[in-house]
Amino acid sequence: MPIVTIQVTREGTKPGANAVTAEEKAALIKGVSEVLLNVLNKPLDSTFVVIEEVETDNWGWGGLPVLEFRKRRRGAAE
Repeated sequence: MPIVTIQVTREGTKPGANAVTAEEKAALIKGVSEVLLNVLNKPLDSTFVVIEEVETDNWGWGGLPVLEFRKRRRGAAE
């Protein structure tokens, strides 16, 4: 019984979106389940997929909170 956890940032995938949509989550679940079926022969009805959305204030990059890292990176690019 495989259990797959997918972590995504809660930012959305399009301008103005603040989270992954239900349709995108359904596509992730279907796609990951099919990969496990095709590669490992794991039946769809025994595969569990968990999607965790991580708020931007709950992760960091380069030793900084991610929003601060991005802000500094933008400033360096200008």
